[in-house]
Amino acid sequence: MKLRITTLLLIIFQFSATAQGTLDDYKRAKEVRNNFGKVYNIPQQIVWSDDGENFIYRVKQKDNKSFLYLVDSKSVNKKQIDLDEVSKQMSTQLSETVPINSSFLIGLKPINNNEIEFTEKKKIWRWNILENKLSIQKDLGDSNRSGGYWGAKWDDSKGEPIESPDKVYLAYIKNNNIYVRKKNDLNSEKQLTFDGSPGFYYSARIDWADDSKKLSSSKVRKAEVRQLTLLESSPTDQLQPKLQYRDYAKPGDALSQYYPVIVNIETGKVVEVDPKQVENQFSLSYFNWRPDNNAITFEYNQRGHQRYELLELNANTGVTRPIISETSKTFIDYSGKKFRKDILKTNEVIWSSERDGWNHLYLFDYQTGKLKNQITKGEWVVRKVIYVDEANRKIIFEGSGKNKNEDPYLVRYYSIGFDGNKLMELTSETANHQGYFNKDFTKFIDVYSMVDEAPKAVLRDSHNGKVLMELEQGDLTELTSSGWKAPEVFNSKGRDGKTDIWGIIIRPNNFDPNKKYPVIEYIYAGPHSSFVPKSFSTSLSGMYELAELGFIVVQIDGMGTSNRSKAFHDVAWKNLKDAGFPDRIAWMKSAAAKYPSMNLEKVGIYGTSAGGQSSTGAVLFHPEFYKVAVSSCGCHDNRMDKIWWNEQWMGWPIGPHYAECSNIENANRLEGKLMLIVGELDDNVDPASTYQLVNQLIKNGKDHELIVVPGMGHSSGGDYGEKKRRDFFVKNLLDVNPPAWNLY
Repeated sequence: MKLRITTLLLIIFQFSATAQGTLDDYKRAKEVRNNFGKVYNIPQQIVWSDDGENFIYRVKQKDNKSFLYLVDSKSVNKKQIDLDEVSKQMSTQLSETVPINSSFLIGLKPINNNEIEFTEKKKIWRWNILENKLSIQKDLGDSNRSGGYWGAKWDDSKGEPIESPDKVYLAYIKNNNIYVRKKNDLNSEKQLTFDGSPGFYYSARIDWADDSKKLSSSKVRKAEVRQLTLLESSPTDQLQPKLQYRDYAKPGDALSQYYPVIVNIETGKVVEVDPKQVENQFSLSYFNWRPDNNAITFEYNQRGHQRYELLELNANTGVTRPIISETSKTFIDYSGKKFRKDILKTNEVIWSSERDGWNHLYLFDYQTGKLKNQITKGEWVVRKVIYVDEANRKIIFEGSGKNKNEDPYLVRYYSIGFDGNKLMELTSETANHQGYFNKDFTKFIDVYSMVDEAPKAVLRDSHNGKVLMELEQGDLTELTSSGWKAPEVFNSKGRDGKTDIWGIIIRPNNFDPNKKYPVIEYIYAGPHSSFVPKSFSTSLSGMYELAELGFIVVQIDGMGTSNRSKAFHDVAWKNLKDAGFPDRIAWMKSAAAKYPSMNLEKVGIYGTSAGGQSSTGAVLFHPEFYKVAVSSCGCHDNRMDKIWWNEQWMGWPIGPHYAECSNIENANRLEGKLMLIVGELDDNVDPASTYQLVNQLIKNGKDHELIVVPGMGHSSGGDYGEKKRRDFFVKNLLDVNPPAWNLY
């Protein structure tokens, strides 16, 4: 009996010691987060004045005081605004304490080189630097702005009358047809179309030609939009639950079809698009009248995203003709890489394309549709067009991958002529650059950094990249003295043994290279972009805090993500379950060969949304490598998620490959540990996707954990979800019971 009591006491002591040790780790993780505030002199809220001569930015300095700096770009003179003084004057005027120095300044902008404006407490305020005085410019009352739901569909069968450019006529929809009348004559109504009906109506999206003699619209074959139903279990205003509804088309759903028309209001002539030219459309967009008022142009995205065209409908001849045609055997990344600029004076079009295997710019003759020349070229990519200078026939753009022997994702700024000559690099430093340009694009503020290097900010000349003024140098001294260690940038070869795969490694502050650490991967493998951070940041999706609990945490961009070559990207096509896993696994094995402290016998993974799909996919399709996963708001079956994102990568029509990539269809494969987190009001990814996965896991007798967060939308689960995720990894990778939180 005495031995049994002694053994029991020993077990209790060991459990208490383990729990306390874990609690200390959690406290240290919290301290790490608190230390993130010890970063100073990094410009934020950078805004140019409307005239492009002055700009303002905000910094926090070592004493935790926040300042605004108003800069005259001509005289390169910088004036300081003490936000404590602004806060003091506002608090006096409102008779309440308003901590401006710690709040985001909505609507912040310079008015001139002595005054700034911003919005706070439903008022627009102006600060005069010379007078050191705060005044109210306007009381906004109780007006509230709402961005609305991203997927909401506008009923374009009805709408307000559209005034003609000469302000003589109003055009409108009545009885599903187009009507027009003189603005000041109710008896002048004239019906222009006669074949509209409730199921095949004319759209209220009416666009007048500049000569006010013609207008364009579309005849619409309407398709019903699927409704997403959400149950709000715990509303704040009543006891009983509520149902909420959202417009939410899913892959394979029927789509409304639009057939552009041009109507001559003087002759009554109606010109219709050739329906064969726009058959099976996913969308028609960017409708514009040509300067001569004789045609409209629009972009046609065929369903399946393998054909994308710039089309013209001629108002006189009725001919529909393609100006530029883009085709692909896989997908055209219309949502991430498309760019078009019409150069009206010279009848040219600047157009982006991956036709040579890399995203580049091309110059086309509008009239003939022939390619005049390729503007940018090489094994690198144009990331974003900033400005097209038509007068000087020059383009300013973001690019990455041009400088060899460095991270191919680092963004730099360039300029180039329409003819493809005079390519000039405007940002020479090896870093990830973020530019903030003035109104006429003659100057820009360049904030550049690396994930392991503090940001620096300068004012540059856009013509040659010359630094006109040094602005700020980020200060990390207090952060590093707290023990913080920067992520390590690491690259190795991918699945093909040739392609470089890039990622980062984060270690705990008390890292001991002689110890073994479980490895956790944070994953987001959506093909719409790349995701490993390139600029300095302390906010890295909970990676630092997780590392502090005793893990090495990594993030990787594998094949199938964007911003590299077309071939690199195409790995995702009809194959989202791939998620770059062969590259990720090869990368971690290479890192572990260099750093034996990485224990690849214990690998976990977590992610949200598309990352939720991938993290669950890791333990389903690669259980020999990934042992523990936490997935938040995952798209576990691409047939259940929003149409545009999933058909972009998985294609149309729906085929067996959708089921092959489904976590739900493959739930029987689960071998490791899995926690699922979902917000019951997620209107980005249908939460039923998670519930259906749970259903199949139960049917297959697969143990798992489910956290449903009432009232929460699309997220990682909030603070509660973060805690449960960390606890899950601590328990299943460190083999330690996390603290009993209710006792602390």
